[in-house]
Amino acid sequence: MSGLCGWIGHGAAATDNRQLVEKMAGALARFDASSIQSLAGGESALAVSANRESAHVYQKEGLLVAVWGQVGFKDARLAQMARAEGVAKILADGWRAKGGQACADLSGAFSLCVLDENAGEALLAIDRMGSNPLSYQVSGECLVFGSSADALNLHPLARSEIDPQGLYNYVYFHMIPGAGTVYKSQQRLLPGEYLIYRNGKAETRKYWEMQFLEDQKLPMGELKQEFLQLLHSSVREAVGTQQVGAFLSGGTDSSTIAGILGAVSGEPARTYSIGFEADGYDEMDYARIAARHFSTQHHEYYVTPDDVVAAIPQIAAVFDQPFGNASAVPAFYCARMARADGLSRILGGDGGDELFGGNERYAKQRIFSLYERIPSPLRKGVLEPLVYNFPGGQRVSLLRKARSYIEQASVPMPARLETYNLLERYGPEKVFTRDFLATADAGQPLSRLNATYGQAHAHSLINHMLALDLKFTLADNDLPKVVKACEMAGMEVAFPFLNDEMVAFSARLEPELKLKGTKLRYFFKEALRDFLPNEIITKQKHGFGLPFGVWLQDHKPLQALAADSLTDLKSRHIIRADFIDKLLGEHLDEHAGYHGTMVWVLMMLEQWYRQR
Repeated sequence: MSGLCGWIGHGAAATDNRQLVEKMAGALARFDASSIQSLAGGESALAVSANRESAHVYQKEGLLVAVWGQVGFKDARLAQMARAEGVAKILADGWRAKGGQACADLSGAFSLCVLDENAGEALLAIDRMGSNPLSYQVSGECLVFGSSADALNLHPLARSEIDPQGLYNYVYFHMIPGAGTVYKSQQRLLPGEYLIYRNGKAETRKYWEMQFLEDQKLPMGELKQEFLQLLHSSVREAVGTQQVGAFLSGGTDSSTIAGILGAVSGEPARTYSIGFEADGYDEMDYARIAARHFSTQHHEYYVTPDDVVAAIPQIAAVFDQPFGNASAVPAFYCARMARADGLSRILGGDGGDELFGGNERYAKQRIFSLYERIPSPLRKGVLEPLVYNFPGGQRVSLLRKARSYIEQASVPMPARLETYNLLERYGPEKVFTRDFLATADAGQPLSRLNATYGQAHAHSLINHMLALDLKFTLADNDLPKVVKACEMAGMEVAFPFLNDEMVAFSARLEPELKLKGTKLRYFFKEALRDFLPNEIITKQKHGFGLPFGVWLQDHKPLQALAADSLTDLKSRHIIRADFIDKLLGEHLDEHAGYHGTMVWVLMMLEQWYRQR
């Protein structure tokens, strides 16, 4: 993986420090064999593992600076100076003048560190969307950090005791949301956040937060023109000087990126799609529609159950903590195609849903929110007594549906979004052992959701949900999934929708232009109606879902791997043995697709333990 790592407050000789930091950086380069640049002082060191275009370092008079990523400066004067003197040098000047707020001058996807040995201070930061992760740990008078915990843990002062709360959160969310990690002593920076370390203490602050400007009303034609210009500039910026390709699922986001890529490059885009031989999962027809429409150089691969068996240990190894999004498998095989085609960077359409209102749950929650508009006396005094107390109501389909609607609509946001959470459906006490549950706070996941939802700078329901998804769906889940899958294939990935100007544009769209009634991403589709094929505009959202549960019913090697993994997981005394037996037995027989998700989540937990 590309990334950076290092520390301040430990060591005595620059030569020894350099050897140690390069050992740490080796964990970042083990998949793509990227080159390593290192700097060392008397009690600090840093290293960047990346290609030359994405790595920037600077050292002078006790100041060590590193930046990793596709980074630029918002100010034209600073951008010009960076081209002449180097990105890291200009960041060093910004640190001296502004401290942590120098991060606000940067644009793009990045992580960075500034180590000031003379002052005994350090600065860490990541980009606004959280594309480039950074974990850290304070150990005595030393701050250790790394883009991956695998690198951080190689430092002699690192502590890697497993945090039961991290494991609980993993089973709840199928990933571990930041700022927490799977390790007790380690934290991760949140999107748009920087850390200042001084006097043995670390303090995090925000240099950027999403601010929704909900009252701006501009003509549709003007918005459309600006949006199309931003699409072209953001794709052009993501391409840089490289030959690139694009993921193509056949959805609106990936199809848009593929079409714009062809337009800005002046030649047919190279596109890559994954299919499955499983009813209800294959979206290849839509990918082919988009490929024909934009005349792309299209490449396809059908993932098999044998491919899944082969990829599972590798997927577990590339993630530095448990990760349960099964779509990492098709993303890997898609990126591997692009790598075999001679490319080193691929464009992803991630972020479009979270910026422009594309997830099905947005429309569903809009319907539930209508119940809150009914006056409370009418709800409590008339409707609910009628629905709940009507004689024989359980036998009347309409009343059963009304009762279900009222029950869900009465749950406050954002807890209502977790109505179908797998762990909540099973019941934590039936999934986890009693001893394990005594070490974790079962209420923490919802507390984290509530905090993020409540802190959103928005008034509308849709923007509150978008703010929540920018954190939990995008930064904590989808971006790591794609980035790590591409890392395993030896590929870089860029996300044009997450361009800073595109994010700012989405923030000032009226809420009704994102969700108009129950029409998802209304503005996005209207703006691209003459650009995308109509079949893509009107299709149901799907994506690179993996038919794991379906294949698990019949594929013997997959069954054996899952059963072996979950049997070994029993010995860790985290998950109840009787739950595992029931899950592999009657639950899978009841609904393979639904319960197969939990099999995958627990299997990947055990696989991660094996790869540590």
